[in-house]
Amino acid sequence: MIYFDNSATTKPFPEVVDSFVKVSSEFFGNPSSIHRLGVEAESLLAQARKQIGELLQVNPREVYFTSGGTESNNLAIKGTALMYRNRGKHIITSAVEHASVREAFQQLKELGFRITVVPVDTEGRVSISDIEDAICHDTILVSIMHVNNEVGTIQPIKEIGNMLKGYSKILFHVDYVQGVGKVALDIQRYHIDLCSISAHKFHGLKGTGVLVVREGVQISPLFSGGNQEWKLRSGTENVAGAVSMAKALRLTLQSYKTKLSQISEVQSYLLKELQALEDIVIHTPSKGQAPHIINFSVKGFRGEVFVHALEEKGLIVSTTSACSSKKKAISHTLLAMNVSKEVAESAIRMSLSYENTLEEASKAVSIIQTTATELREVMH
Repeated sequence: MIYFDNSATTKPFPEVVDSFVKVSSEFFGNPSSIHRLGVEAESLLAQARKQIGELLQVNPREVYFTSGGTESNNLAIKGTALMYRNRGKHIITSAVEHASVREAFQQLKELGFRITVVPVDTEGRVSISDIEDAICHDTILVSIMHVNNEVGTIQPIKEIGNMLKGYSKILFHVDYVQGVGKVALDIQRYHIDLCSISAHKFHGLKGTGVLVVREGVQISPLFSGGNQEWKLRSGTENVAGAVSMAKALRLTLQSYKTKLSQISEVQSYLLKELQALEDIVIHTPSKGQAPHIINFSVKGFRGEVFVHALEEKGLIVSTTSACSSKKKAISHTLLAMNVSKEVAESAIRMSLSYENTLEEASKAVSIIQTTATELREVMH
């Protein structure tokens, strides 16, 4: 089997699973308890927080543990809106965000907030001037993703952060879920106030994530309860999840240092070979893209039909993002990039990890070619 669906989820590293099992079995105390088992668990949690802070180059006090990207995004967006609703009710996002950002904005719209959705160009990139033009006296939040989860476009986060520096009343949230471990992001230097990550995108376990909240920034909690995570995220902490996430992040960032050229080479090979095949349209931009995502359409076939046909030959890919692929919805990202509905319906996403090889890429291309030929014969 060739697994090219790493943007949906990655296979956890064995060391990550081992650390989760060890902490769950031996250090199972509640970190809020005052006895020895509780103190041990609390100490492991603090250690994981410190490691993640160092790896992301932020203060450990800015690291808040959550259940993953969706919760981090919702906490950042709704937490900001609730906290500053008396200051203003205008919020800005882009046309190509992940469902957990899009739907959170939609919910706030129903609660009376005004939303501006900034368009993107044909490569899926926002324009900084469009964001600045959308700002008005009561804007309180701008939320823009770092790497698009469907086509791999990198947004100009540094430039947006620099521009927003001039607006002291606006918080800047970045969904860093697809970028972490693949494309560097300097959270502090880019003036990012809130930043979301999710462990299962970098060989950690599902159900663990982080929201980085810049020191001095206050947002409203969404959960009421025992005041864990400095009152921002109540609920007994997932100590084993936090420890294993710190390990996954460390191992992934090591791979980033040693294997970035390898993953980029595999992506370049795939883009070049796919471009040479007939009736294939590439949607991933040729410049300013993350090194692990390849999005293309095979004209004449629905994406899901092609995905299942490839799976039968041992190649695992997906259509749109995993969160919406079961709904058979056409990719809102591709439509926002001005791709026709017909071509967007045929879209396929391949996404790599540092474990993938050129040999796998070569096999994948021939599987795609054979499958397209066979399906065409069946249809004629």
